[in-house]
Amino acid sequence: MKVTVIGIGLIGGSMALTLKEQGFAEHVIGVDTNPDHIAKALELGLVDEIMPLEQAVDASDLVILAVPVNIAEQLLPVILDRVQKHVLMDVGSTKEGVINLIAQHQKRGRFVASHPMWGTEYSGPSAAISGAFTDKAAVICNQDDSDPDALALVEKLYETLGMHLLYMNAKDHDVHVAYVSHISHITSFALANTVLEKEKEEDAIFELASGGFESTVRLAKSNPAMWVPIFMQNKENILDVLNEHIAQLRKFKSCLEKENYAYLEELIGNANGIKRILK
Repeated sequence: MKVTVIGIGLIGGSMALTLKEQGFAEHVIGVDTNPDHIAKALELGLVDEIMPLEQAVDASDLVILAVPVNIAEQLLPVILDRVQKHVLMDVGSTKEGVINLIAQHQKRGRFVASHPMWGTEYSGPSAAISGAFTDKAAVICNQDDSDPDALALVEKLYETLGMHLLYMNAKDHDVHVAYVSHISHITSFALANTVLEKEKEEDAIFELASGGFESTVRLAKSNPAMWVPIFMQNKENILDVLNEHIAQLRKFKSCLEKENYAYLEELIGNANGIKRILK
């Protein structure tokens, strides 16, 4: 099978690498506008060749759209216009806007909206990891709107990657990821800015930052070119989550101001309930 990956970064590169290793893809074509990404993807063997977008789509059985969500919205109708029996899938972190954009497209059935729930704070082809998706969840949205053969191929792809499948409508997906993914990144960005603003001694940050701080702020290294479009696309859901998060922070602030340590202990104890879910 010939697979085209548009956007040879962390997700696209990791998919290409693993699909080649597992024999799912016999030949991988890369499409990217960044010359450095192209050179590195070829050097690392993530892709077998580079083609312009139109040629790559025409030459493929499956097209994986792995670009920031704002770019995906621009490219999706263009690619669907060229699709015949091909299958097109995306891997973006927001789904409702993308799906609504092509809802009336005559080739809508050739598109499968998906979101593999994995990522790191790193970007670019050098960040690609073999076997990265194993035992992680992959969400497929509005599956009834995709042709059965297109859906089956994408399901097989995720099974090849070692992922387990979840099915949601796009609206619910975007609400859930606002809570479990997008707020984590905003919190990390805000904490990093707080520390950088108040702690002017870089040596102190480096020397004193323990594993707890490092793990909490790790996501602040994520690429803004990817995350600003996500926040734009999912703005309303993220605002709802932020309002709740700010309310929770105010509870902790009030406990300290009023020296209400019994309630502080209750808040922390309640938060420990996350252990039931994240073991």
